[in-house]
Amino acid sequence: MSHALKKGLVWVFVTVAMGLSSIAASAGHDAPLPILPPACDRACLYGFADRYLDALAHNDAARLPWAKEARYSENNVALAVGDGMWATTTRVDDYRLKFADVRAGEVGVFSVVEESNNRSGFALRLKVVDNRITEAEAVIVRIAEFSALDGGVNPFASARFFSKPILESYLMPEQKRPRERLISVANGYFDTLQLNDGTLFTQFDPQCERYENGILTTNNPAKTLGPVTALGCEAQFKLGAYRFDDRVRGRRFPLVDEERGLVLAMGFIDHTGKLGPFKLTDGSTEQSPLRRPHSFCLMELFKIVDGRIRQVEAVFITVPYGMPSPWSE
Repeated sequence: MSHALKKGLVWVFVTVAMGLSSIAASAGHDAPLPILPPACDRACLYGFADRYLDALAHNDAARLPWAKEARYSENNVALAVGDGMWATTTRVDDYRLKFADVRAGEVGVFSVVEESNNRSGFALRLKVVDNRITEAEAVIVRIAEFSALDGGVNPFASARFFSKPILESYLMPEQKRPRERLISVANGYFDTLQLNDGTLFTQFDPQCERYENGILTTNNPAKTLGPVTALGCEAQFKLGAYRFDDRVRGRRFPLVDEERGLVLAMGFIDHTGKLGPFKLTDGSTEQSPLRRPHSFCLMELFKIVDGRIRQVEAVFITVPYGMPSPWSE
């Protein structure tokens, strides 16, 4: 290394050191360097979600700042940005459940779109880097076209999508749990669901409720999707009512809103279809309603308060058995 180059490097080092020292001195003796705010805070991420839905309503993806290599998927299929529901949406509903993960630069929305006058619930996840959208993932359940798996009626014909205060609320400090714990509680729900035999691998709040594709599937006196839906979250799983859910695979938890105790999960529920009659934990016999191979592709939001699941909001569709995800590594 030449003498001139060495002198240059020393000068750079001294200059940087002096600059850092002056910043610390201005803040007080031995004060830490200032921590810069996130490039895109909660309000910023919510702004991206609103802009996305507005652009969708106008069928114009070009209104948004996309990253050069942006990825988009709709109902678990990788599509070009601007394809799919971008061409068919006629209106986006006022119902918009938004949540954000500032640390990860992720924002999620549950809403409703109209396509050719058909209302469909959908869930959306966006990832924002350097004020550009790098990832957009949507699952839309087209209620009007949803076919019953092995029956003669549409099980979600009476679907309703609406705001729920429990999902909108922020947690008190004593109700919060660390990010890793929130993910563990949500993952435990899937462990409980998989080959459900009455064993619990997570904790439920006594007031826990679950909505799936706009239908209340717990504490539902109308028993819209069967007798088990009259029971609460924990009671259903302790009964072993979902034994026919063979696998919950491809689990992802890309968005955790720690301030509100929300975890957004993605994955698949595989049904082999081979299970016929099976015994519940109370000794009674139940018949599996799912008798053909298929999978559910889902986006599921968990509200966790005091380490217990308080509310679940899910959107899912039927896909070919064993279908992989374009987001899996």
